[in-house]
Amino acid sequence: MKTIKKGGDYTACYDAKNKRYVAYIVQTDREGQTRNMYEITKEIFDRLGSGNSCSDLELIRKGRHLYYFENTMYGTPEPVESVYDDDYKEIWKQAYLSATGEEW
Repeated sequence: MKTIKKGGDYTACYDAKNKRYVAYIVQTDREGQTRNMYEITKEIFDRLGSGNSCSDLELIRKGRHLYYFENTMYGTPEPVESVYDDDYKEIWKQAYLSATGEEW
């Protein structure tokens, strides 16, 4: 079973130890950067990688939102960070390590 999938703007991992799927989206453009992390279902994970990055991002965004960060030139004067699950850092760290065998 594949435990990691990567698209243009995302990395999705399966954490076998905790039986959890997690996706991390990083989007950068001339205005700045946004980052979002979601806990997703197996069904969503299995559908990722269709070749349509926009479709993949729409699927990921159906998951449970764990974390949001925005730092743009034309938005707020300071970076905005919203934490929806206090364990988001550990969730991602464990998922990435489980899927790749490497530290994030």
